[in-house]
Amino acid sequence: MRSIGEMARDSGLGVSALRFYDRAGVLVPAWVDPVSAYRWYEPGQLEEARLLARLRRAGMPLPDIRLVLASWSGADAGLVRELLKAHLRRLEQGLSDARSEFSALRALLDHRENVMTKLRTAAVGLSVAASELAAALDTVRFAAGTDPELPMLGGVLFDVEGGSLHVVATDRYRMAVARAGVTGHDGGRVQAIVPSPLADAMRALLDGEERVRLSVDDGRVTLEAGDRQASGQWLDHDFPDYRRLLPQADGRRAVVEVAAFREALENGPVRTTEAGAPELSVLKVESGGTVALCADGDEDPDRVAVNRRYLLDALAAGGRDRLVLELGAPDAPIALRRLDDADAFSILMPVRLED
Repeated sequence: MRSIGEMARDSGLGVSALRFYDRAGVLVPAWVDPVSAYRWYEPGQLEEARLLARLRRAGMPLPDIRLVLASWSGADAGLVRELLKAHLRRLEQGLSDARSEFSALRALLDHRENVMTKLRTAAVGLSVAASELAAALDTVRFAAGTDPELPMLGGVLFDVEGGSLHVVATDRYRMAVARAGVTGHDGGRVQAIVPSPLADAMRALLDGEERVRLSVDDGRVTLEAGDRQASGQWLDHDFPDYRRLLPQADGRRAVVEVAAFREALENGPVRTTEAGAPELSVLKVESGGTVALCADGDEDPDRVAVNRRYLLDALAAGGRDRLVLELGAPDAPIALRRLDDADAFSILMPVRLED
């Protein structure tokens, strides 16, 4: 007999997924321990589990998967072929429909670009405290994207308006925002995306308490710190409107001691949704206002799963001994805020648990 952990490892289905498929009647274990409720599978069920994993990756709905599994080991191969062909036709039709919708969206986008004045970078020169800018970059740098298909996310946004410089980075799955006060800018809102290597070069110059000069002109971003300088081209792309993505402070809140919480994450229970997927930490806020990690089998309806490494990175970037953790619905973003600085925070997208 194979344990549920062994089946998860060898089939590509996570433990939580196997539980879900058991309850759905799709892949029922051969035996369940009446005391511990632990699931055990016969060796022959591994082939079914692998087949199930393939069908789910192909997006086949559960009712059809149930029929495929029921017919797979029998003589009715014709039914299996018909089910596979029908699902492939649905996928092809869906792709055709998606292409039509994207063509319409591109036409709308072209029209908007022709009739609207987009926010573009204007020449600007300002002064900022080196320590403030260093802290802001340290807060957000971990969230910058690396996907070559999304070059607009491959840097750090410098967003200047009035006496504030907001520094923002996101890779779609997480976003971090920080603020530094500036002087010398009296104009309107100005934005520039600083490529990650240039942002790192700027950060290397910010090792004192003096004020430094930041300027944007003719497609270049320059940071001057005394007689040292870091300069380069800004990314000629549009950054997402991060202000529309900011979380609302209306979820369950808990103050976490960062060192203790980090240790709990590093040594506590983890889950995976499928083979090769990142490890997840599953969190919940208990009645006393403390954050707990859900053990395997904890079915709390308000639990929230998050990429463990992303959460550890956000804790480190928070730069404080204590942070506020906000959890909303299981499908709502998770927020980490500073107690003493409402303008510095991270948000992380949750990961859906199949069970």
